[in-house]
Amino acid sequence: MEAISCGGVVIHKGKVLLLYKNQNGRYMGWVMPKGTLESGETYKQTALREVRAETGVIAAINQYIGKTQYNFRGSDDVINKTVYWYLMTSDSFYCKPQAEEYFADAGFYKQHEAYHLLKFHDEKQIMRKAYSEYNDLKRSKDWHLRTDVYFKSV
Repeated sequence: MEAISCGGVVIHKGKVLLLYKNQNGRYMGWVMPKGTLESGETYKQTALREVRAETGVIAAINQYIGKTQYNFRGSDDVINKTVYWYLMTSDSFYCKPQAEEYFADAGFYKQHEAYHLLKFHDEKQIMRKAYSEYNDLKRSKDWHLRTDVYFKSV
């Protein structure tokens, strides 16, 4: 079975947004916000919706970063999941973990801290790629214009 999710590597003032999942007292680990594509949604809409739902963060998409793929056992069969990732920025450190999804904590972490906290190797790699793109974009002249325009229009 195939499944599609979309998520965000959200960065504010050089720090990366992470979520800590703890289901029924069982350690699940630190992850980045992502979720399942719903009917009629674009990948970008899904990524923005999931970031906001899971963390309370209003983010802006800067660019597509890449995809990760993995398999896991569902109730009936093996699910092949593809996650499409976007580099996003926020204008605030405010975040609130979504308790209904078993997120116990959320926060922004320095890049090296985020790398060591993240549970999954593929998320570590996509976060590292996004952070590199973020630094490249920051060096470009139009970086502040693009993000300021978005946040003033939200």
